[in-house]
Amino acid sequence: MHPLTDLAVPAGKVAIHWFGQSSFAFKDEAGTVVQVDPYFPRERPADRFIHSQPPLDEATLPTDFVLLTHNHRDHTCIESLLRIHAAFPQCRFVGPSESVANMAEHGIPASLLTTLAAGEQATLGTMRAHAVWAKPPQGAPEDGIPAPDVQHLGYVLEAGPVRIYISGDPINTFADHEELLAPIRALQPEIGLLTTHPTEGEFPFFDGSVKMARALGLRTAVPAHYACFVKRNYDPAEWAAQFPADGPRPLIIPYNSHVIYPEA
Repeated sequence: MHPLTDLAVPAGKVAIHWFGQSSFAFKDEAGTVVQVDPYFPRERPADRFIHSQPPLDEATLPTDFVLLTHNHRDHTCIESLLRIHAAFPQCRFVGPSESVANMAEHGIPASLLTTLAAGEQATLGTMRAHAVWAKPPQGAPEDGIPAPDVQHLGYVLEAGPVRIYISGDPINTFADHEELLAPIRALQPEIGLLTTHPTEGEFPFFDGSVKMARALGLRTAVPAHYACFVKRNYDPAEWAAQFPADGPRPLIIPYNSHVIYPEA
């Protein structure tokens, strides 16, 4: 079984496992396991994927809930979701309407599906997820950013006393938009899992990621959305080097491993 399965999480802490890209699993002290954006395709041509083997055999990690940010293939991976459903038929799936419709079309029962919109929340056993915008539905015309093709959500996940911000795929200029920042800041997350890229332009650049973390009042920031695709990779050490000495503190989770947070 997966290392998280038998892991005893201390009171007041949460285990955060990063599988690469934006795929995470969380386990709280009560033993609830929530996966976010599980993306573990088994066909992995070398010209596209850094790793020849997926980081998880879905049947090895008993999962209570799956939380999805948006209906793009690397965030709503139907083959992974179907394998999770087959292995753990009581697992429930939560996400935006497009992701829910996609899962329903592929045979996951409606009784296991919950649609969530920005501003709404869902109970995930002993955890709770608050949905926020990652990309505003109208885009950001003033920044030359068009409306996204599907809803893009982020989440603030409550796991006991720990609040974790999951950015999803935010717009490049996220830190410049108080209407995006304010709902997250009001939920007071202390650690953020932040999608970024140094050159691509869809997501915040490294300096924009730092600005975003500081604007949200995060204590700790974790880089995400790398170590999967050959053409969309970056060096997390270069991202971490952008952070000032007075914080937030950058935390690089090694590929396919976990940390217990808070660490102290």
